[in-house]
Amino acid sequence: MIDAGHYLAQMRARAPLVQNITNYVAMNVMANIMLAIGASPAMAHAQGEAGEFAGLADALSVNIGTLDPDWVISMEEAARVMAQAGKPWVLDPVAVGATALRRDAGARLLALKPTIIRGNASEIIALAGANAAGKGADTADTVSNATGAAQTLARQTGGVVAVTGAVDYVTDGDAAYRIAGGHALMPRITALGCSLTGGVVAFAVDQPALPATVAALASYAVAGEMAGDAAKGPASFQVAFIDALYALTPADVTKRARITVA
Repeated sequence: MIDAGHYLAQMRARAPLVQNITNYVAMNVMANIMLAIGASPAMAHAQGEAGEFAGLADALSVNIGTLDPDWVISMEEAARVMAQAGKPWVLDPVAVGATALRRDAGARLLALKPTIIRGNASEIIALAGANAAGKGADTADTVSNATGAAQTLARQTGGVVAVTGAVDYVTDGDAAYRIAGGHALMPRITALGCSLTGGVVAFAVDQPALPATVAALASYAVAGEMAGDAAKGPASFQVAFIDALYALTPADVTKRARITVA
């Protein structure tokens, strides 16, 4: 079984620089969450800079939440640099099935074979080309409904696909794991999923993508449970969650992670 705490310790020792081409809603929350867990975030998305910055970064997070055609070019530039350097990059296909612009961007980025794809069930189903029931960035599909699409995408890209929800599902197209935990308030706070995407790729720096992704999701889930003990509602939960990530120890994660082979 995967020792999730080990991967948390490795990531913190490395303190990787992660370039995030993410959405306007997520930037501040994501930066604070990544700092709390032990990574070093940078938000660099401008054309003419994104590819150059990718050469400096240890990993890349791409999120299409507040999409712009110019940003897609930057995303492709940075992803190509990462691929050529053999460094990990993750795609977060927010609401990928909602509009033609998003479907086109998703297809273009998928063709660049991300190391990891992280999304909710509806996003993973839509990215795989099937009919999803999601509305905007929200999912109307269950994680179980998306396991086949996740396996298809993993085999297509040669990477890892994480479907996040009440119980997460992670696969490389062959092996698969489920991760339970977290807290019911987590979906009530915008950008927590986007922030998780950056954390996932931070864990994957210099580590195998499958166990690193599982460990990142398990760490997030344990921190969510810890934050839930202190929170009175969504606003206090966000603060408590950042504090919980900062205080989280590898021993906490190893002891409390609920990881099963799927």
